[in-house]
Amino acid sequence: MARERKFSLEDLFQTTKQLLLDYGYEGFTFSLLADQLHVARGTLYKYYENKDELISAYMVYELKQVLLKLKQIGQIESFESQFDFLITLIFSHNDLQHFIAIAHQIPKETNEKVKANKEQLEKLHLDMYSLLQDFIALGREEKVLKDTIPDGLILGFIFQTVAIPNHFGVPHKEWVESIKHIISHGMFTNN
Repeated sequence: MARERKFSLEDLFQTTKQLLLDYGYEGFTFSLLADQLHVARGTLYKYYENKDELISAYMVYELKQVLLKLKQIGQIESFESQFDFLITLIFSHNDLQHFIAIAHQIPKETNEKVKANKEQLEKLHLDMYSLLQDFIALGREEKVLKDTIPDGLILGFIFQTVAIPNHFGVPHKEWVESIKHIISHGMFTNN
């Protein structure tokens, strides 16, 4: 039996994150988590009733961390600088899309805590888009963004670029710069 020891919430969430990346939602178990944290499985049940409760709590935590960083975008003056900040932030949390997909696998009906966490995730997701309304407005004010393209499409397009697979192993910096270029200037040559 594993020896019981204390662990921080940060340790718990970082280990949860790594196991979700390694094994996915279906492969994630309290047994794996307990082994990684060097605690008895029963220790985890003192904090969370089941894996859905833990995973949804972790995702709320993670999205709150991203939102804290995203709030800094309002302190940046030009649209182009805000765009660079946003792309850098998205690619520094490039596993966020993976976790959003996992969140959709968690049944809401597991228990009241899971239901509340899933509702909070939806609210945080909307908060993220609301935060970026000023970003869009600035782009339109500076005449950088076309008025004919809906806000949600612009934001969705930007956020989905992180999901584009890099099959050819393009160096990260070059990859991110190329994506920024395609978003801001397109991929066609000017003839």
